[in-house]
Amino acid sequence: MRILITNDDGIHADGLEALERIAARLTDDVWVCAPEYEQSGASRALTLADPIRVRQLAERRFATTGTPTDCVMLGVNDLIVGKRPDLVLSGVNRGANLAEDVTMSGTVAGAIEGMALGVPSIALSQMGFYEPGTSFEAAETFGPGIIKRLVEIGWPKDVVLNINFPNGDVKDIKEVEVTRQGFRDFQIRHNEKRTDLRGREYYWVGFKPLRSSPPVGTDLRALYDGKISVTPLHIDLTHQKTVHDLKGQLGGAPPKL
Repeated sequence: MRILITNDDGIHADGLEALERIAARLTDDVWVCAPEYEQSGASRALTLADPIRVRQLAERRFATTGTPTDCVMLGVNDLIVGKRPDLVLSGVNRGANLAEDVTMSGTVAGAIEGMALGVPSIALSQMGFYEPGTSFEAAETFGPGIIKRLVEIGWPKDVVLNINFPNGDVKDIKEVEVTRQGFRDFQIRHNEKRTDLRGREYYWVGFKPLRSSPPVGTDLRALYDGKISVTPLHIDLTHQKTVHDLKGQLGGAPPKL
């Protein structure tokens, strides 16, 4: 099995090293193409207004000035020698990618680009990296077995799998739950206004360390309960009920003022 791995935390991230170790337990044919610098929150951005530079670090290891989406596109189409990868793994992200955050995640976007190119793809994230004592131990302990089992089972071509590992002692992690994407009941993102040394104002974007009250069956609830969450994600964002409702009200000739 040939695996291409990427991330959004950058080529030097500890999570990428963890993912390389995970992939190495599945195959000896591992290729790396990751951003030169951190691209957290890049979502599915493409680099269109600037050239993308590629730096080869080893025979099967590349860094680019592009986004995670750029990296997967370049890896699959240009940088990998010979056959295309059989699997794209993206991560392991420093911090969970859950609920509405998946639409902003560069980690999830890397997996989506793999799927768009016809390669089965999985995003992996580790919860709690702003809490003391967090490591990638949970992802490294359970990731290889979960990935192997998912590859054996298979999943639809237009779906990516989003795996999130809880923080804490691996001895306490005893369950994998297949979940649906949740949605927080309050906003955790915020802007902090600061002043630089020249007296000019700027803003720093961050996250409030607060937990919502998600229902059972969601990715959020599984992580809060100390479970590994596996969420099948679909790029089709259409809300079918609203399509049905609007067709009865807006179909036909366009309205005029």
